Amino acid sequence: MAYVEPATVWAPKASIRSVKVLYNAGQGHWSVARVVWEGTERIGIRWNGSDDGPGIGSPQSRGNATWFILPEDVESAVLDKVEELSHTGPGGLAEQYAEMSKDESREREAEEWSEGLIGDASAPR
Repeated sequence: MAYVEPATVWAPKASIRSVKVLYNAGQGHWSVARVVWEGTERIGIRWNGSDDGPGIGSPQSRGNATWFILPEDVESAVLDKVEELSHTGPGGLAEQYAEMSKDESREREAEEWSEGLIGDASAPR
């Protein structure tokens, strides 16, 4: 059916009060979010679904995308891995920096800007 943007997953409406996506690996992959579930801050995880595949991801209930709420015993392990992936995983900072460095125009602008800062710091007051 379709990819479901994790920030829009607010089901079941009676249980979810807020959603803050911590990691989104994109279409056909998974996401982790900090949610307020029945009045308590918890960690949820789900498969996002894909525009190329069937369904809206998993879990779902009555055709609505939902979160699987992790047991508290494993939350810290998942959060540690999410922190690591946000730097080194697909779409993480390392990949974003590598992609930015391929843009020669942007790199030149960044170098000029940083060189200008050095001049500002050494200017007499």
